[in-house]
Amino acid sequence: MKWNTLSELAVTGMTEKSQTEQSSSRLLSLDVFRGLTIAGMIIVNDPGDWGHIYPPLRHADWHGITPTDFVFPFFLFIVGVSVVLAYTKRLKAGKEKSSLYRKIFVRSCLIFGLGIFLALFPEFEFANIRYPGVLQRIAIVFFACSLLFLHTSWKQQLGISAAILLGYCLAMAFVPIPIDETVKTALETGEVQRAGGPVEVEGLRPIGDAFIAGNFEPGVNLEAYLDRKLIPGRMYEKTWDPEGILSTFPSIVTGLLGMLAGQILIRNTDRYRQSYWLLLAGFLAMVMGSVWDWFFPFNKNLWSSSFVLYTGGLASMTLGTMVWMIDIRGWKRWTYVPLVFGANAITAYVLHSMMGSLFTIKPSEDGMSLKSGFMDGLEAMGLDRTFVSLLWAFTYTAIVFLPVWWMYHKRIFLKL
Repeated sequence: MKWNTLSELAVTGMTEKSQTEQSSSRLLSLDVFRGLTIAGMIIVNDPGDWGHIYPPLRHADWHGITPTDFVFPFFLFIVGVSVVLAYTKRLKAGKEKSSLYRKIFVRSCLIFGLGIFLALFPEFEFANIRYPGVLQRIAIVFFACSLLFLHTSWKQQLGISAAILLGYCLAMAFVPIPIDETVKTALETGEVQRAGGPVEVEGLRPIGDAFIAGNFEPGVNLEAYLDRKLIPGRMYEKTWDPEGILSTFPSIVTGLLGMLAGQILIRNTDRYRQSYWLLLAGFLAMVMGSVWDWFFPFNKNLWSSSFVLYTGGLASMTLGTMVWMIDIRGWKRWTYVPLVFGANAITAYVLHSMMGSLFTIKPSEDGMSLKSGFMDGLEAMGLDRTFVSLLWAFTYTAIVFLPVWWMYHKRIFLKL
């Protein structure tokens, strides 16, 4: 990892050039989309009080979807778009595919390693480490999408996406799950453990004495069982992990949908056609996802096939709308803040993960942290605590903005 005045790749949320150096052909809307996504990620990750959050800013407890559930798949979609734009440019410049393998591997390892570092920070309790995570999944999706871009056509990528989504759905629905201690407890009590406490499970169907039927219930499905058997260390939800092993495959499809959107961009130089096809393709994907929801419900924890199509379609429509607003209509005055975030998106994400603990430090045993002082002080003034919690999220996002704003104006971009 090093600092440079030009970042090499937009894949992980970094632009290739500063705004002042962009050519007239650069798709400004993609940079804005990236910045809005990372800003949204910071806002939903940093409320003032987790017990007081407006419903749209919560993840769905299990089945269902909220605006907060859009953030992560949007970022993976942008990863896919950026893979196509970045590597198409390199191949046209005469780069050999073989010369890109090492860079892809090293970049993936760096992003994955950064995710492990954030999982350990600040206590560095290696005995309690969580190996899956957001950056880890981004690294895997980037690695898979990059190799697929170099060795498959867009039609093959479409076929691979369909095969993964269908295969994942069938596996989750029909592969029997061995009865381990978690499943046994669920059969006896109707509950499984998760980070927030026990949660009810319904409709479990034993198959003999050793298995239960495939299902989409929390903690007792195939994805959760494989997480318990294969993931070392701590899992986010105790009995499963939302960035687990099996659900990583459909998350790669989210990146592939971004790659298909990238193909629309490079094959249509006319901005109107780009916007039209992104909107149309996104709408069709959302319709297919909505229909699939009847059989395999929207579920971020499982990264269900319906969730992939619906969020990927919405991401495509969002990008198409931004192309129309920014690159066609020229409505750019409002884009400054998201451009700053988008220019150093990974830096912003890392800063928001590391800085949070600074605002919870108490000067003494009986003292008050900055965060608790902010919350309690404004609540004492008569403001609703849920509103104050949201206000803290925006305040913290503004604090994270300051260092990336300084980097942006110094033309410093983090290069992984």
